[in-house]
Amino acid sequence: MSSQSVLTQKLLLLISSGIAMGFFATSAHATPTVFGYVMEVQMTPAVCLFDNQGSKKRKCLEGYSLNITGLYPETTTRECQTKSSAVLSPLQTKVVARVMPDEHARRQLWAEIGGCVPMSASQYFRNVINYAERLKIPADLTSSENKTAQLNTLRGQFQRLNPGLPASGLRFSCRTHRQTNILTEVKVCYKPNGQYKGCAENIQENCPNSFAIKGSY
Repeated sequence: MSSQSVLTQKLLLLISSGIAMGFFATSAHATPTVFGYVMEVQMTPAVCLFDNQGSKKRKCLEGYSLNITGLYPETTTRECQTKSSAVLSPLQTKVVARVMPDEHARRQLWAEIGGCVPMSASQYFRNVINYAERLKIPADLTSSENKTAQLNTLRGQFQRLNPGLPASGLRFSCRTHRQTNILTEVKVCYKPNGQYKGCAENIQENCPNSFAIKGSY
């Protein structure tokens, strides 16, 4: 599946979550209302394991333990595309690359969601950095060694490290490799003002009670 089609699927999911909460756009031409955001945190070693082209990507080549896929707006409109520039200053590009190393992916992300966020690309990616820096990550997710985790234990670790984060504000995604469930992604849900909130019901998780965490390289 192409990265663009994956982005489209994620947007449709978040659009439906906005509708599920009972919100409706007042006009096709009105500025879209954002009801919240979902930040997707990838477990880079695991994602690279499943990606046939992973060895060619910077995040895989340079040994990232985590990376941010995006900060996706929850809205009721499908018209989120924008042609506005995603070019950042050299300094901001360097800072953003710490958590979003693929420049092409960053530009594609902005092109897909920029029309639904009430800010410029520079402001948006500044928010991504702020959210990423504020989110404290359990040590097992950045370890160089493979680990086995319990779902409720890991959820509790996130909550202890991040005051105000409800148990329902996290969603864990896993994929199977050689009959082993491996954590590939953590979704974190936010209010429009950046405070944590419970995720919409249709933003689901599929990890079993016990799963593996792939160590960094």
